[in-house]
Amino acid sequence: MDYTGLNEINGSLVVLEGVSNPANEEIVTFTVNNSERKMGRVVQIDGDKAVVLVFEGTQDFSLKNTVSRFTGKPMEIRLSEEILGRVFDGMGRPIDGMGEVFAECTREVNGLAINPVMREYPRNFIQTGISAIDGLITLIRGQKLPIFSGNGLPHDQLAAQIVRQAALKNPTSKDGGSATEKFAVVFAAMGVKYDVADFFRRSFEESGALEHVVMFLNLANDPVAERIITPRAALTVAEYLAFEKDMHILVILTDMTSYAEALREISSSRGEIPSRKGYPGYLYSELASLFERAGIVHGRKGSVTQIPILTMPNDDITHPVPDLTGYITEGQIALERGLFQRGVYPPVSILPSLSRLMKDGIGEGFTRADHPDLSNQLFSSYAHVGEVRALASVIGEEELSENDKRFITYGRLFEEKFIRQNRLENRSMEDTLNLGWELLGLLPREQLDRVKPDMLDKFYKSKSAGDF
Repeated sequence: MDYTGLNEINGSLVVLEGVSNPANEEIVTFTVNNSERKMGRVVQIDGDKAVVLVFEGTQDFSLKNTVSRFTGKPMEIRLSEEILGRVFDGMGRPIDGMGEVFAECTREVNGLAINPVMREYPRNFIQTGISAIDGLITLIRGQKLPIFSGNGLPHDQLAAQIVRQAALKNPTSKDGGSATEKFAVVFAAMGVKYDVADFFRRSFEESGALEHVVMFLNLANDPVAERIITPRAALTVAEYLAFEKDMHILVILTDMTSYAEALREISSSRGEIPSRKGYPGYLYSELASLFERAGIVHGRKGSVTQIPILTMPNDDITHPVPDLTGYITEGQIALERGLFQRGVYPPVSILPSLSRLMKDGIGEGFTRADHPDLSNQLFSSYAHVGEVRALASVIGEEELSENDKRFITYGRLFEEKFIRQNRLENRSMEDTLNLGWELLGLLPREQLDRVKPDMLDKFYKSKSAGDF
């Protein structure tokens, strides 16, 4: 049934009255001036009144020139293995000039969180080729591990590097070769500027990574309402590839702060009572509905792993978006402005970063037997560096003991050699672990109290700063 005219227009929201049996999340098509077609979805129902969020905006709408049709079904996306290597807009429509996807099936984008009863505990790891992450904040298959960044920090470059380099590794292979499982990346950008979107696209094309990547690009000048659909479309693709095509999928969502701001704008248009900093009270459940779609399902070979990226306004980790994200996810990778200003890339702040599932996907049978002890010792020693630096700022570095001076040297070389890495450098897990042992060689053996004696006997060799 077609409905001629509208009762109310408020920003990207329109109100229709006298609607027969509308349904939440139902897709509505609009014909404007008998020619232009737009889409929306039902976001609120009150009796025979339906409030519809229009994806492409309501600039051309008037109360009399619009014909609305309720389709009776929710937003769906066309799926097949052909989507690998393709680029879509935020609504899942192809924008790479290669035509429509020949679909094996269609799926509703409003997926559900994985049933806890059907979850399998995440095991094994995904290698990113970045030492700070692989060695100390290891990404586990089926985990959700966000990156907390700030405006101006190189989270875009880090995301592109992870997409180019991320791979499964076979722990039983002597050379650490690629595992036999199929692996792919789903990349969704929300509210990014044109030059950033172009950077991601060129980076993946030039490196050859695009052939195992599915890209969704929602630009800053695209309608805000479209931003709400983008992560849902991306996760629907990821679930299809993981649980029906037995692939291991890494999903990168950037920037979740843009997604949250879109929710705030739409919530304000609906006249809802705001919560912290103007965000809607249901921000937590909205974020959880996305993040909890990561994991491993019992009886299925594939997995969905998430790296959401969010920028913290004013580098404030207590801001509602990072604060709520931290409650839902299993750790975080924090970027530090001080390291960035000193020219360290990637500027990963080690001490506030953690991976809560790391212990279950590293060690013998996964990475290497010494990895857990080595990681703990690197963390502990670097934490002590902070204490020594604070002392040196008071009494001067010349007054430090010889032991403390070795920690100062260790801290400097740890940042320069372990954390710092070229944007095109792809380090193997073996190289990362060996580099960690070389840095620990700067410290006296008796200071390494987090490592078992047999591991020290096997890997520890005393070093000096001149060796680097």
